[in-house]
Amino acid sequence: MKLAFVKMHGLGNDFVVLDGVRQSVALTAEQLRFLADRHFGVGCDQILLVEQARQAGVDFRYRIFNADGGEVEQCGNGARCFVRFVHDQGLTAKREIRVETMAGLIVPRLEDDGKVSVDMGVPVFAPAQIPFVAATDDLVQALLVGDEEIAVTAVGMGNPHAVQVVVDVDTAAVERQGPLIESHRRFPQRVNAGFMQVLGRQAIRLRVFERGAGETLACGTGACAAVVAGIARGLLDSPVRVETRGGALMVAWNGTGTPVLMSGPAVTVFKGEVEL
Repeated sequence: MKLAFVKMHGLGNDFVVLDGVRQSVALTAEQLRFLADRHFGVGCDQILLVEQARQAGVDFRYRIFNADGGEVEQCGNGARCFVRFVHDQGLTAKREIRVETMAGLIVPRLEDDGKVSVDMGVPVFAPAQIPFVAATDDLVQALLVGDEEIAVTAVGMGNPHAVQVVVDVDTAAVERQGPLIESHRRFPQRVNAGFMQVLGRQAIRLRVFERGAGETLACGTGACAAVVAGIARGLLDSPVRVETRGGALMVAWNGTGTPVLMSGPAVTVFKGEVEL
């Protein structure tokens, strides 16, 4: 079976994007892992699947599969690539679309300058909604990682995040702590581990060890979670420039009960067909 795809990225966080509207796409976990493999397949952090909407008043359905073959709720950089894909492929002429995900509705918009902005929805801090096992709803929680105790803020951005503040992201223990945080027993659905360095009231540097993908060059929901955590803890003021290893995003949040707005680039790399 030959499957058409488009390779895209948002700040180096890369995707294989599949049109499930004009072709039938039903892939096994093994096939998804093959597509994501950088040696034997196409290579990507996530596979994005565009499908017809199941709800009235919604334009598309958006499904995300990590490199390990598991389906996840949300992907911010992928959301930006999603709206560029459906526009470039002629699936819609709308510059702003409503998209259903496992985590609820998102509203990405293709801007005049070529960048994409996304309403990522309202973040949550309640441990049960993230989900995060905690005795209290304190904003900063102690987390035992191996033989170290670190301080994290757990944030739900449609997917779970654990954000810690570090002195320098270049020397942060991302490779060592990332896998331990991701699979920590206090996060029943695993978690994305964020390492945030505060540069000023409106600027941070960020590295993210993503659930099911490992460290990526950028993470859109991770950027949103880090900014939300920083603002909630009184460390940051909106809007915030988020510098990742793949480039910069802008994230704005006006506080409790309001949605997070993210903007940044979405780039098409190449198109092709792959034999499955």
